Amino acid sequence: MNKEAQHLYSTRIEAVCDYIAKHLEQPLSVEQLSAVAHFSKYHFHRQFQVYTGINVGKYITMLRLKRASYRLVFHPQLKITDIALSAGFENSESFSRAFKAQFQQTPSQFRLTPKWEAWSAQYANVNITRRETVQVNISQTSNIKVAALEHQGSPASLNQSIQQFIAWRKQSGESPVASSQTLGIPLNDPNTVTPEAFRFDICGSVNQDVAANDFGVITKIIPGGRCAVIRHHGSHDQMDAKIYQFYREWLPDSGEELRDFPLYFEYHNFFPEVAEHELVTDIYFALS
Repeated sequence: MNKEAQHLYSTRIEAVCDYIAKHLEQPLSVEQLSAVAHFSKYHFHRQFQVYTGINVGKYITMLRLKRASYRLVFHPQLKITDIALSAGFENSESFSRAFKAQFQQTPSQFRLTPKWEAWSAQYANVNITRRETVQVNISQTSNIKVAALEHQGSPASLNQSIQQFIAWRKQSGESPVASSQTLGIPLNDPNTVTPEAFRFDICGSVNQDVAANDFGVITKIIPGGRCAVIRHHGSHDQMDAKIYQFYREWLPDSGEELRDFPLYFEYHNFFPEVAEHELVTDIYFALS
């Protein structure tokens, strides 16, 4: 298969994945999905699995369970029955069985004490890597004073630190979500360091220094200056492709040099408040 044919083939599979993401709360049949891909329904299952490494039924279930997992933890006011129904299950009992079979915790157990590292391991091969054209804009930014929670440890346990930061935000009121920026600063590359060495600052903008607290949240500054900015639409798990493309293609061709500050993210909305395909994230690279 030549490169043009491969690209066309992958585009058709990606169109199916986009369709699934946008219709997770609706029934999804092989007939529907094969029609989206313009493949025969008799071969679609195998074609999808060969390309993605997972069968289409499992892929749909995993996406539904992912959203349900976040709703359980980050929206404790929601009833488990309502979460089950929105995930496409007939009742909370069938949801609980499927959830426990996948994550070795019941939904109630996960809500109280989520085992994020074991959960993350289930999703290691679910996301589909895409190659997209990177659109880069140059922006002049100002210093941003932030409240920062310094995560150190496996990327798979990052959600645990995010829970802690959210708890600080709610208790302190110093960086309200509605009127503050939410940012993240990876201090190293999770693809090139051991899990225990990974470091990531979870941040919210503040107007004054952070008061002493028991959460470990401190004050930091994100320095202003010229930045290259990429806007990413979709799952945070798919940002690596754009980041590496920036380093591999845009940066050498641009003649620009990077300042001695890590790239950082600004999150404009949040999962599961919006579907993953609706997420909007800006990626900043500090330029000299």
